Amino acid sequence: MLHVLYFVHDLSDPSVRRRVITLQAGGASVTLAGFRRGKPVAAFEGVVPIELGVTSDGRFAQRLGAVAKAALLLGDKLLSAPRPDVIIGRTLEMLGLANRAKTIFGGDIPIVYECLDIHRLMLRGDPIGKAMRATERTLGRKASLLLTSSPAFIREYFERYGQIDAPIVLVENKVLELDASRQAPLQQPAAGEPWKIGWFGALRCRKSLALLAEFTRSMEGRFEVVLRGRPAYREFPEFDSFVAGEPFMRFEGSYKNPEDLAEIYAGVHFSWAIDFFEEGLNSSWLLPNRLYEGCRYGVVPIAMQGTETGRFIAERRLGLLLNEASSASLAATVAHINAETYALERRKVAAQEKSVWITDRADCRALVERLGALIAAPQSNPMLQAA
Repeated sequence: MLHVLYFVHDLSDPSVRRRVITLQAGGASVTLAGFRRGKPVAAFEGVVPIELGVTSDGRFAQRLGAVAKAALLLGDKLLSAPRPDVIIGRTLEMLGLANRAKTIFGGDIPIVYECLDIHRLMLRGDPIGKAMRATERTLGRKASLLLTSSPAFIREYFERYGQIDAPIVLVENKVLELDASRQAPLQQPAAGEPWKIGWFGALRCRKSLALLAEFTRSMEGRFEVVLRGRPAYREFPEFDSFVAGEPFMRFEGSYKNPEDLAEIYAGVHFSWAIDFFEEGLNSSWLLPNRLYEGCRYGVVPIAMQGTETGRFIAERRLGLLLNEASSASLAATVAHINAETYALERRKVAAQEKSVWITDRADCRALVERLGALIAAPQSNPMLQAA
């Protein structure tokens, strides 16, 4: 059995749990090590996390200090951990710890760099940005593989800046579906009931919140917005009071991914697959979890033109596209929606192959086999592969 040592920046991030399950379903055993934000993280999927410290969202200097301290104590932290066959570092700081762990264990252990977002600091043209990219290139020299989640990250960043000289595996943010899952039934509002837009996941985009609030007020109750997930209170500390003050918007708390997805998407008609958090940069390049989740359960996505998400749905001729980030544009985009046109939009989503939206057991095995291949035959030339 392949043993993976997995370093993560936030042990409570739901996508970390999903990756651990993916690796286990593919036949690997996992040692999980990382930082927490807030209360301690309990064991999950039979894995007891090795806590390396506490970090704060958005406080980059504090995070660097915590990582530096963890690097000094890493040998003690890993004393009881089995020797890994492969080490994965999720984010740049964790790549640094992966390199440190390789030194501690000794030998030629392959390192995998998992990069699912391009932080705005990495794209600055000043000395800080140049130093960050230089650090990534230095740490990345020992990487045998790069995992990333969007073709735009490869095209607009890794290839453009020449950051990582390693093979690249595209692992999209698909729904993890290890067993048969039911398709959500077609939902039509009863007479007088509103159409519902679901915005689920990491709720970090102040601009989206303001746009949707203005839009639903202008629609005078014909549309509502349902929010689920983890609000980024650092970005808008007034999130709770803002939502409470909106007549056609409500927050219904967190959810478990993938267990709760069918239920929460069954309650909405559209999914908000737009993010302006780092507009023109990471937010324009990513393919978000909510895109795959909503479409898997038959919900019609709403995306922005000129983004990777917009291109993704346009190529498949499904979903609704905004031509500008405004309440008026959204109103114009949904102006044609009625029971008949919505059913048509929904059929376009349902017509896609299920493999477009889900990661199944075969995909999990393929990823673990790709990691296992690094042990026998490490790669050195960049190439794009699909997993």
